[in-house]
Amino acid sequence: MATFRAGDIARWFIAWAKNLDAELSNLKLQKLLYYAQGHRLGATGEPLFDDGIQAWAHGPVVADVYHAYMGYGRGPIDADAALGDDFTWDNFTEIEDYLVDIWDRYGSLAAWALRERTHREAPWKDIFDGSRNVQISDEAIRSFFAGHPL
Repeated sequence: MATFRAGDIARWFIAWAKNLDAELSNLKLQKLLYYAQGHRLGATGEPLFDDGIQAWAHGPVVADVYHAYMGYGRGPIDADAALGDDFTWDNFTEIEDYLVDIWDRYGSLAAWALRERTHREAPWKDIFDGSRNVQISDEAIRSFFAGHPL
């Protein structure tokens, strides 16, 4: 059973990007969430967060997180506005090293490069049918990432 919500993990990535003075768009955030969930499922069989991941035209998406930041369009998310006053690193000590590993592997890639990458991978490619709200099963994600360790 996951102990985090995707929105919590999203806020961690936003805070991390801010600390590195890196820009983070909603598109890139979605792909980081997907890879964080995927590698966790592949390595442990357990999800990082319980929120579902859907296959949308631009790749895997956590709908609630997408809607929370869609006001930024293609631009960078304003970290100060997104994090507010209640964000604390202390909530992530048990998974911080893991999230840093995800960032180290994927954070330097452009949002569009990550989008293109997800389009070549089975979980999205096998289920996308041109519409939104098509759920990618945790099992499909786990199965793919079990063969692609972090």
